[in-house]
Amino acid sequence: MGSLHQLAGLARRLNREAGAPDVPALFFFTDPERTPDPLGAAKRLPRGTAVVYRHFGAGDRARTARLLADICRTRGLVLLIAADPALAQRVSAAGVHWPERRLPPQRNHGEGIVTAAAHSADGVARACAFGADACILAPIFSTRSSSGRAPLGLFRASRIARAWPIPIIALGGVNGRTARRLVGRGFAGFAAVDALVRA
Repeated sequence: MGSLHQLAGLARRLNREAGAPDVPALFFFTDPERTPDPLGAAKRLPRGTAVVYRHFGAGDRARTARLLADICRTRGLVLLIAADPALAQRVSAAGVHWPERRLPPQRNHGEGIVTAAAHSADGVARACAFGADACILAPIFSTRSSSGRAPLGLFRASRIARAWPIPIIALGGVNGRTARRLVGRGFAGFAAVDALVRA
């Protein structure tokens, strides 16, 4: 499965290959069901990792976001709040992550780092036109996610990653084994849920 530091090192290698030093190489996505303790998970992450807090449906989201922000500041992590610029500003997060279906028509340049999700070449095109700093492309491999989307597959995802100037972060089924297959494929890093909790 790979240790956290091995995964982080591999992500940094992809980032160097893609020439995207301003974008985090490793992203940890919280999940209401699969990461019941996002605070505990964040405390174990390597320095420089981006933490995307997906708070959808969480009753204590403001408190959790505030505690996550404290952990991220202490540990040198990059906190992004999903689809809520107001909450991001309130907890002084580093920026905002937009799910594809919630991507606004234009970017607010006061939001810090902004990433956008995409599930196809058209989605990447929209993220690029929006002016996102990076695009999270998913799912690359088979995954336990409840999204129900068929994996893009490495070949198709790699073609998409190489076709656009925006840094592309691979998500979906990425773990210590599959992450090695991303090397030399045009990705600027990768994101995970389970692999970073279990490593």
